[in-house]
Amino acid sequence: MEKLGLNKIRKQFLEFFKSKEHLVVPSYPLVPQNDKSLLLINAGMAPLKPYFASTEEPPNKRMATCQKCIRTGDIENVGKTDRHGTFFEMLGNFSFGDYFKKESIQWGWEFVTEYLKLPVDRLWASIYLEDDEAFDIWNKVVGLPADRIVRLGKEDNFWEIGTGPCGPCSEIYYDRGEKFGCSSENCKPGCDCDRYIEFWNLVFTQFDKDEKGNYNPLPKPNIDTGMGIERVACIMQEVQSIFDIDTMVEILINVCRLTGAKYLADKKTDISIRIITDHIRSITFMISDGIIPSNEGRGYVLRRILRRAARHGKLLGKNTPFLYELMDSVAASYGDTYQELRDKKEYIVKVIKVEEERFQETINQGLEILNQHINDLEDDGEKTLKGEHAFKLYDTFGFPLELTKEILEEKGMDVDEHAFEEEMNHQRERARSARAEGEIEGWKEDIFASLGKDKKTTFEGYGKLSLKAEILAVAQGNEIVNEAFAGDEVMIITNTTPCYPEGGGQIGDKGLIYNDGFKGNIIDTKKGANNRILHVVKITEGKIANGETVTIKVTNNLRAATAKNHTATHLLHKALKEVVGDHVQQAGSLVNPERLRFDFTHFEGLSQDQINRIEDIINDKVMEALPVEVFESTLKEAKDMGAEALFGEKYGETVRVVKAGDYSTELCGGTHIDNTSEVGMLLILSEGGIAAGVRRIEAITGKEAYNYIKQQQDTLVKVSETIKTQPSMLLNRVEAIMSELKDKDREISKLKSQLAKGATDNILDNSIIIKDVKTILYHIGEAEMNDLRTMADTIKEKMDSGVILLASEKEGKANFVAMVTKDLVSRGLHAGNIVKEAAKITGGGGGGRPDMAQAGGKNPEKIHEALTLVKDFIEGQIK
Repeated sequence: MEKLGLNKIRKQFLEFFKSKEHLVVPSYPLVPQNDKSLLLINAGMAPLKPYFASTEEPPNKRMATCQKCIRTGDIENVGKTDRHGTFFEMLGNFSFGDYFKKESIQWGWEFVTEYLKLPVDRLWASIYLEDDEAFDIWNKVVGLPADRIVRLGKEDNFWEIGTGPCGPCSEIYYDRGEKFGCSSENCKPGCDCDRYIEFWNLVFTQFDKDEKGNYNPLPKPNIDTGMGIERVACIMQEVQSIFDIDTMVEILINVCRLTGAKYLADKKTDISIRIITDHIRSITFMISDGIIPSNEGRGYVLRRILRRAARHGKLLGKNTPFLYELMDSVAASYGDTYQELRDKKEYIVKVIKVEEERFQETINQGLEILNQHINDLEDDGEKTLKGEHAFKLYDTFGFPLELTKEILEEKGMDVDEHAFEEEMNHQRERARSARAEGEIEGWKEDIFASLGKDKKTTFEGYGKLSLKAEILAVAQGNEIVNEAFAGDEVMIITNTTPCYPEGGGQIGDKGLIYNDGFKGNIIDTKKGANNRILHVVKITEGKIANGETVTIKVTNNLRAATAKNHTATHLLHKALKEVVGDHVQQAGSLVNPERLRFDFTHFEGLSQDQINRIEDIINDKVMEALPVEVFESTLKEAKDMGAEALFGEKYGETVRVVKAGDYSTELCGGTHIDNTSEVGMLLILSEGGIAAGVRRIEAITGKEAYNYIKQQQDTLVKVSETIKTQPSMLLNRVEAIMSELKDKDREISKLKSQLAKGATDNILDNSIIIKDVKTILYHIGEAEMNDLRTMADTIKEKMDSGVILLASEKEGKANFVAMVTKDLVSRGLHAGNIVKEAAKITGGGGGGRPDMAQAGGKNPEKIHEALTLVKDFIEGQIK
């Protein structure tokens, strides 16, 4: 048996199925397209769900892929076991109503025996208990002895997720030998020991499970197979762990080099090395597919993985950013297949480094607070951290809950996850609503599924704004209806339309739909399954029935304004790359008649000079009146001419190219103007951050830009009149006013300082002695927290040794500041603990350093009680 490298196994698999007339497509991105049921692609078949569910027509009835996947359900086992990882590649061959069990099993056997050349006597198969058809194919057609075919139950060999397509499966196993077994006479596939490795699962999707639990035969059954390439590599390279295969060793060696850790010398060290080795693959691939660290959705998954890896680096003694340096190792192992790792190297490195630096800034502080909580739990004999404490670590210090749990588990503790979830509830609800909004989940049929695939909509809106069409179906609520009446809101499908459906960042068209007996307003246009376009219509007059002929008219002025903004978005994308750098990638957009919004990847705010330069470049291109050409091309030709592929878009072999002179070339399905001069002008209204590493620009063009300038001019005149000057002298007048205000502020500050000095003498006269420690406990009345800190600093400067706890009331809240001189810190006094104790009495909390801390409470009427009771606490701390 040849010890094949992972990359060669991948190549052989895809070439084999190409020879079996399969369309081989590159891995789909990790970000699911048009599927809100998943955060990340987690299986080879996941991107193909629309083909299995018949909501989309596959490009070929036979397909084969090597799909990159992310799974974090068992993240706590990564590094501890030989086969768990968060990133993996799934090899798969698929049939959509074409071949079935016989071909699938025969080709599977052919590949593993004749191409991988696995020893025949080491191979076993499992089948579903009742699947005699699969047994006969394995036994009589392939020739596998009956005693090496194992029948297993539904839990092991039947694939289903709720209702919908499902079916039995057959798995191929490799026998590693008796030394890995359990010595049981019944040891065979299905046993819990490590002797038999399942490496290829062949799913025979032949049933459709309904709501009543009935398994109805599918008229055209499908094949869905999945083979974990890392597992196959373990077998081919005769190693026990995925961390010992060739592509992983490349990364692991560099983890050891950068951290100074030695592999296979200590169990805990090995776990950390393995975790970093696995996680850096996930991190690199996720970022290459446009995912940015954040506190929501897939961005949170990335942040969690990255910070977990960084923390294990810290356990290995690495206290500075280093993960970004491992990116080269991932590219070296996988770059030949996934060219984007090399093309986006600078960008990926930058994202990793920025996130590492952010985490390094907070991890020490967060760990200090978590360790204090752990100490408190140990002192109180408790084992569970409060949910609100875990949430504060998450919200303030960027500690993912899983990281907090992992650290607690090392101490034999856990966290109140229910209370944490309550704190997170609002954020989760917002994320859930955003995911669910207006989308159809992967396996669910749409309202119009019963129409059949032949009823489609032809979009003719690039060249026409009005046309006649036939109504194919009308839906109201969740059902198809024969007719609808004035006042109803319905969805209408026609055989053709000029209305652009929402997509690629551009909103759907609005317009009119009518005939002699009916009139309605098209309030939105959306994409449906099977190339249908859905018109959301509010009926204003008469009634409409299926099969009628109607006229559809797009609202021209809204379409024209949207087209201006869409072309301007392309110019903006190009100008950003010129001014900010080639690492800029589109991370989302919104184009409507009023304005454009463009999200892009970058790691710091743009300067006003950069914004001005971007505006100038775009407006120069507008003034140059560049022709805007739109044409179709092959994907390869478009890429060769430098066309930009936009975020979140799926492209076939034929693509639509939008070219503005020789300046901008992008792949785009949206509507555009004929000449850049039609933009009129572009004004950038705002630029700001919306997530870590993602910025947003909002801009306006044409009439909206003109109206904005007019409003600014009117405001300028009114402000000038208010401060009694001319618009041309406004800046000088404002500078003079600001100078006067600064002089007055300095005078006020001086007076405050003099008052504070007098007050501090009075406060010092009211000090008390606790044991032998000079202590000041004083309520100074109404004051801001800043004033409280200033006064405490002034008092501390006048004390050689002592404890200060000042309190004030402001806007219905209690404020506390505590300070401890250095000599008393060594005697056990801790400002953070003192202020925390005082704040607790007033219904609040806080903390800080041993020498200085601040806190607040919501019951200011209890300030005097707090200052009295804290005396005993201070006395108890003094050593």
